[in-house]
Amino acid sequence: MSVKRAVPDHPIVDLLAARWSPYAFADRPVAAEDLRSLFEAARWAASSYNEQPWTYLVATRDQPDEFARLLACLVEGNQAWAKDVPVLALGVVHHQFVRNGRDNRAAVHDLGLASANLTVEATARGLCVHQMIGILPDKAREVYGIPDDWEAWTALAIGCVGDPAGLPEALQPRDLSPRQRKPLSEFVFSGAWGRSSPFVPGG
Repeated sequence: MSVKRAVPDHPIVDLLAARWSPYAFADRPVAAEDLRSLFEAARWAASSYNEQPWTYLVATRDQPDEFARLLACLVEGNQAWAKDVPVLALGVVHHQFVRNGRDNRAAVHDLGLASANLTVEATARGLCVHQMIGILPDKAREVYGIPDDWEAWTALAIGCVGDPAGLPEALQPRDLSPRQRKPLSEFVFSGAWGRSSPFVPGG
């Protein structure tokens, strides 16, 4: 089994170091109680004015027809590996505030926070989540009757990490290669754009 733990430059919570997004998932269902807790974690995410502008559409492989419907809402490249995932979900976002009908510029950010909460809860339970932007929003609207003021934005694959050897050959290196991230000096600035903050090494 491939496990890709982060090697952080500075101490972070272990769950964040353990979290990663595999393409290979084990052929093993996710327990209903685990799924309930994952979406409960999403429920308690922070959001602007506590609007909670997210909805999730979920399908499991033990319901083949429903799973096929959701799988069809992914782009072809994601369908190639996501067809073997035990649980798929679509993250759907509401772009207007219910409180006043105005545009909610934080809506997509807040959906991301909810999915991040879900992902950390999944990691704590020995599960993995792979988030995808490669979806077909118009297809999702057609399949699920999504209202005009909502939009399918992302997808999530949920399950236990599997063996990369079962992936299409072109995807195997993605699960096997080391994890890399930009250093803090490239994205934590102070005083002016591009100027590293004083607390950042090299800043």
